[in-house]
Amino acid sequence: MSDFHCRFETLKMLLHERGIEISHETVRFWWDRFGPLFAAEIRRKRVQQLRAHSNRQWHLDEVFVKINGETHYLWRAVDHEGEVLESYVTKRRDRKTALKFIRKSMKRFGKPKVIGNVHRQETGRWLNNRVENSHLPFRRRERAMLRFRRMRSLQKFVAVHASVYNLFNSERSLYSRSNFKLNCAAALAEWRQLGAA
Repeated sequence: MSDFHCRFETLKMLLHERGIEISHETVRFWWDRFGPLFAAEIRRKRVQQLRAHSNRQWHLDEVFVKINGETHYLWRAVDHEGEVLESYVTKRRDRKTALKFIRKSMKRFGKPKVIGNVHRQETGRWLNNRVENSHLPFRRRERAMLRFRRMRSLQKFVAVHASVYNLFNSERSLYSRSNFKLNCAAALAEWRQLGAA
């Protein structure tokens, strides 16, 4: 799923090859209607797993996003494995907003062991690479969707995208082939279970 970047029009063509005739607007409607439901269920299961392990390290990351030419800020809580835990879109970038976001995330996921770098602020080209690169899938989808026009649609998109991407992101390079296949099979089984419910 993470390696296959398709637009609504592309999905329409793929289904047409299999004899199913729909419009790309139908696909957009399905995503709009069922995407948040699937994301909420995925997030609910993930929260239960994360609350059991309080030894996680979180990083607070912000991404600059343009909406109709105006800069907005996408705050993200990212764990040490690069999974996006929570996302929050704001117009301001200040301490009050960051603290509000941290409180919201801690209420949902429990208190992390550490937020940010433990002993010192580390800067460098490849430090915190997993955290800094975790917004790249979001940027790819943003380009494919031709940017965002409203803050509400951006907030809805990042909530759904993060949950689904975290489910299917198996990080091929970190596992042996057999473990990678097992992880993919588990993700697909969970996805099918969500679709059947």
